[in-house]
Amino acid sequence: MPLTTKGYRRRVLLIGAALALVGTALLLAALLALLWKESYEAEKERAGSLATALGEHTEAILVDTRDLLAGLDQLTTEPCSIAHLQAMQEAAATRPHLRAIGHWRATERLCGVGFVGSEGLRPRKADRIYDSGVIAWWPSPDTEVGGVPQFLMRYGQHDVAIDPRMLIDAGTLQDRSAGLWVEGLRMVTAPSGAELPDPAMLQQGLVVDTERGQLVSHFSHSAVFPIDVVAVEPLAQFWPRQRWLLVAGSALALTLLIGWLVMLLRILRWRLSPENALRRGLRRGHIKAYYQPVMDFSTGRCVGAEALARWQREDGQLIAPDEFLPLAEQCGLIPDITRAMLKSVLDDLPALIECAPDLAINLNLTATDLENETFGLALAQGLRQTGLPAAAIKLEITERGLVNSDLARGMIRGFRRNGHQVAVDDFGTGYSSLSYLQSFELDILKIDKSFVDAIGTEAATSQVITHVIEMARALGLDVVAEGVESAAQAAWLAEH
Repeated sequence: MPLTTKGYRRRVLLIGAALALVGTALLLAALLALLWKESYEAEKERAGSLATALGEHTEAILVDTRDLLAGLDQLTTEPCSIAHLQAMQEAAATRPHLRAIGHWRATERLCGVGFVGSEGLRPRKADRIYDSGVIAWWPSPDTEVGGVPQFLMRYGQHDVAIDPRMLIDAGTLQDRSAGLWVEGLRMVTAPSGAELPDPAMLQQGLVVDTERGQLVSHFSHSAVFPIDVVAVEPLAQFWPRQRWLLVAGSALALTLLIGWLVMLLRILRWRLSPENALRRGLRRGHIKAYYQPVMDFSTGRCVGAEALARWQREDGQLIAPDEFLPLAEQCGLIPDITRAMLKSVLDDLPALIECAPDLAINLNLTATDLENETFGLALAQGLRQTGLPAAAIKLEITERGLVNSDLARGMIRGFRRNGHQVAVDDFGTGYSSLSYLQSFELDILKIDKSFVDAIGTEAATSQVITHVIEMARALGLDVVAEGVESAAQAAWLAEH
């Protein structure tokens, strides 16, 4: 017979299914969040590296240009001389981003080299004049050379025209679009005409624009000029780059999911196991004492009862001890069951003694109960709390449970000294000898039911009961016969 109720089993299975679903969902959500975070950080680092590279490339050009202009001012050659023009020509030839270099005196351009005429470019007003002495004109129709608006930069007595297309290293872009802003003004985009968001509207770092399906990175630099770099690429390129991380994450997710389900299955098996059901029954006080009366043949009165363990399940069904005691013994729960029986007896005894003051309840002990002092302490404490006399509880030990040890003998001796009678139960089914029984200082010998059933029959054991009674007389023990079911058995026992 299963030891768990259908209702409890159904609840456990429902809870288990809910935990499996919730746990799986949480696990997958956590892993997806982790994968996204790791992928995002990897992409952020990659995008940051690109924007940094673009910004550093632009800054390097601008810093070099400023240093070039400062160096030309330091020349000792005659302005606009052949040596001076040659120096400007060599500088322009080694810098492909320079379209022209010119020498000025106040507002007059005296000479120059490159693709700009002798008059040079003359925009109306400078866009920026910096404390460092650098003067800048942003690309506009007034700075156009060959159809390309130039970025003009003057420092000291020299100026340059810079092709803004050369400020972005297009070789690093791959499939991305990028733009360069200086002082919040767009300088150049690559490819030309690319539509890019205004950096003023973007936060620093990487932004995932799912609405437009884009990854947008924005980074700022400010060595010579405040520079903003914005790079954009399709979101569809993100996942292929992260496929190995996704594959590894999926494998990890599968491993963790299998581990979670295996652990949950083990927990469910444990929750539904007979051992856990028994432990739960003990915790909830479902192990109760049911009483079998002990009758005095001479008076016909009930003089006591034997407490028999019954496990009342949650559905009200009673389970006999032969179903759960072997499991309890296997799981080491026998001492717990003995203590549960002691509590049940102590709860019932006050009302019983009030009706029959001389009544005594027999409580069964096992060999395990005699191997330590836990039960003895619990018994003494229970009697003190209830105010019951020790004689109200008799202790029964099966013949097979008599442990041949000084501790067991000492405990039995202590029980008797405290006022408890001690009986040997199921006598005749074990291996006790007269001397062995005598060494335990017992009070009562209980004859096993199998010998009582043989009374008046031709069974080979029908004569054994007579010898058992004679042995009890020789030891000075009272005799109790178990399982008397007929008048003939009662008459024979009363006579003997």
